[in-house]
Amino acid sequence: MKQILNRLINHDVLSKTDAKQVLVNIAKGDYNTSQIAAFLTVYMMRSVTVEELEGFRDALLELCLAVDLSAYNPIDLCGTGGDGKDTFNISTLSSFVTAGAGVKVTKHGNYGVSSTCGSSNVMEFLGIKFSSDPGFLEKSIDEAGICVLHAPLFHPAMKNVAPIRRELGVKTFFNMLGPMVNPAFPKNQMVGVFNLELARMYGYLYQKTDINFTILHALDGYDEISLTGNTKTISNQSETILKPSDFGVETILQSDIVGGDTIEKSAQIFLNVLQGKGTIQQNNVVCANAGMAIATVKNINPKEGFELAKESLISGKGLVALKKLQALSA
Repeated sequence: MKQILNRLINHDVLSKTDAKQVLVNIAKGDYNTSQIAAFLTVYMMRSVTVEELEGFRDALLELCLAVDLSAYNPIDLCGTGGDGKDTFNISTLSSFVTAGAGVKVTKHGNYGVSSTCGSSNVMEFLGIKFSSDPGFLEKSIDEAGICVLHAPLFHPAMKNVAPIRRELGVKTFFNMLGPMVNPAFPKNQMVGVFNLELARMYGYLYQKTDINFTILHALDGYDEISLTGNTKTISNQSETILKPSDFGVETILQSDIVGGDTIEKSAQIFLNVLQGKGTIQQNNVVCANAGMAIATVKNINPKEGFELAKESLISGKGLVALKKLQALSA
């Protein structure tokens, strides 16, 4: 590691092979916590390159505990986090609404690192069981339309990094990796990223795969469709700017989609929306994101996807998906 750190301190960049090997060595426990922290800190001071990101991703995918759910043709809705916006759990809620609309979801998530309440925090609070057992996951996606893949169970390689990330409490390049290392290897992905530079890098990396993808970045900084302004989208077919009016809705305020300051409050917002007690703004932002996921899988336009998402939410199908998952977890 000393040699790698010296190279990075001298503004050198790592090749894809070297980047991959560093993560493999971290997984093997070859480095001490100070060295890992220093390595993470370098990437807070400068941007990660495409080759480095690709190497890090390849290492994590190679080392993960894979689960085969390809028969369900699922999608993952996952944001990088790290946008500093502290919204409610939009992508997780959107996942249940997507499942309610009949599109299967393999939701990859983790505890919040730079935010109050990550996807796994709210799922755990609501009684969802975290498991890497393929039988349980298949039963979940089959009966509830969604299964939750709690990242630490599938990425044992990260056990040496998790405590350091928690202690640092700021976003690291692992935020950038999360959406790309789903252990179910879904062939459909909707990914939100926290800046345009990363959207471009993701676009480049995803173009080299056979994944059907949509990458999102709200131009005012969100890692999802926020409806507070326009959103840049990159997909297999095109790059475009999505406006709130493309979904047939009004622009909303940042204060309309802020999350709870505790896990309990976040979970209450989550339940309120699924139970039909959410505000129009909360409902619209969830349906916009779920709608884009549905549109990605079904190859329809965002407005059509939005309408299917709205039907799922208003009819209570999203809530049914949650209740089924809770029952299976009991």
